[in-house]
Amino acid sequence: MHVVIAGGHGQIALRLTEILAAEGHSVTGLIRNPDHAEDLTAIGGRPIVLDLEQADAEHLAGLLASEMYGEVDAVVFAAGAGPGSGAARKDTVDRGAAVLLAEASERAGVRRFLQISSMGAGQAADSGRDEVWAAYIDAKTAAEDDLRDRDLDWVILRPGQLTDDPPTGSVLLGAPPVGRGAVTRSDVAAVIAELLCTPAVAKVVLELRGGDTAVSDAVGALTTD
Repeated sequence: MHVVIAGGHGQIALRLTEILAAEGHSVTGLIRNPDHAEDLTAIGGRPIVLDLEQADAEHLAGLLASEMYGEVDAVVFAAGAGPGSGAARKDTVDRGAAVLLAEASERAGVRRFLQISSMGAGQAADSGRDEVWAAYIDAKTAAEDDLRDRDLDWVILRPGQLTDDPPTGSVLLGAPPVGRGAVTRSDVAAVIAELLCTPAVAKVVLELRGGDTAVSDAVGALTTD
């Protein structure tokens, strides 16, 4: 399987690249900063420098369909404006770049699309949080709305509060709501890797937090519901 990950140098993306490469899959990471290329190469990924805030759908679709890079089986949107960014970049990255990538995937004929969203998306932002948080939630919600209307085999994953703790290998995964809770970035990456290898799970919104069910069992249960 060949997977393209947008936001390829993000913390979840790097963990996902390691998992997929170790399983023998091909991973291409789209990165904005060329200085990050060696980090991807070192863990078995192939970097492509591309700024999603400056790219257009036609160019990106051509890249996804290019024989130079090999046939693409799935796309993961793992990009984000990141901490410290303002409301404007929440819109251009967390919404705009996600919409761009989904559009390019449709044009290129890449049907499998997994989008990392956020717990809290799909509803009004908490009034107790600041305007940047509200912009972030609004951007994630808009990106979800756009993806649901597309002819893709999409999965929207909303993880809870992310931590850098070691992986537990156990999660709570299901249709909203699963309740608030933290989840390690490594466990999020493991769930994404399992979802990519489970094509029967499609056109669903899932929420994720730490729990007591092994990752493979949690994903497998989705195919029997």
